[in-house]
Amino acid sequence: MFDTAILLTGPAERATITALLRSHNPRLTVHTAETLAGLEAIEPRVLRRARLIAFLTLVIVPRRILDQLGYGAYNFHPGPPNYPGFVPSHFATYDGATRFGATAHAMIAQVDAGPIVGVELFDIPPGTGVLALERLAFTELARLLWKLAKPLAAQAEPLQRLPIRWCGKKSTRRMYEAMCDIPPDISSEELERRMRVFGDGHFGIHPTTTVNGRRFRYAKSTDGSPATLVPAQQPELEPAR
Repeated sequence: MFDTAILLTGPAERATITALLRSHNPRLTVHTAETLAGLEAIEPRVLRRARLIAFLTLVIVPRRILDQLGYGAYNFHPGPPNYPGFVPSHFATYDGATRFGATAHAMIAQVDAGPIVGVELFDIPPGTGVLALERLAFTELARLLWKLAKPLAAQAEPLQRLPIRWCGKKSTRRMYEAMCDIPPDISSEELERRMRVFGDGHFGIHPTTTVNGRRFRYAKSTDGSPATLVPAQQPELEPAR
């Protein structure tokens, strides 16, 4: 009997999504988790009665948990079907994409590969940076969740699949790290492009380079001047003005 939802998300979204789901099914029991350890702590008897809903999470749910869920698992991915994988907004910005969006899909063992059940797309305004694109994608992701909340909360049957397939290269954390590994002979144009997208140290990953066997980190300026190099093992210094 379907009577339980497991919400995998951060603390900022937890209360709002729980209230949304219960507005469609007041008798729904909602368990929350933020980490894989939190998921693993949920008893198998609960999983058998439950549907997992993952919203804006970097947690990769393993097959052993997916197989125990009685009513499937759905993920809300902050990117369109042609940008599967890790932090799609960064790679779309680097590529100069003109269209972006949000995707809801059934979860399988492979990341961002399950059947798609919802998509919202939008044109990217000229000059949009990574953080602005993430905000736009979040808005569409919230819209998608709002549309699908009722069947997710009250329908035991799987959500209807759309005739849309994943495509494009799936980004990974390793790919992100590779973009931050700056070759010494990089052109000024490519350096500027990478710093604009990957230069803010998200996830603790900073652009770095090796010169004469020593590792340096690129430090973004605060006045629009070119990035400067600081020793990677030392705290980042504010560049001289």
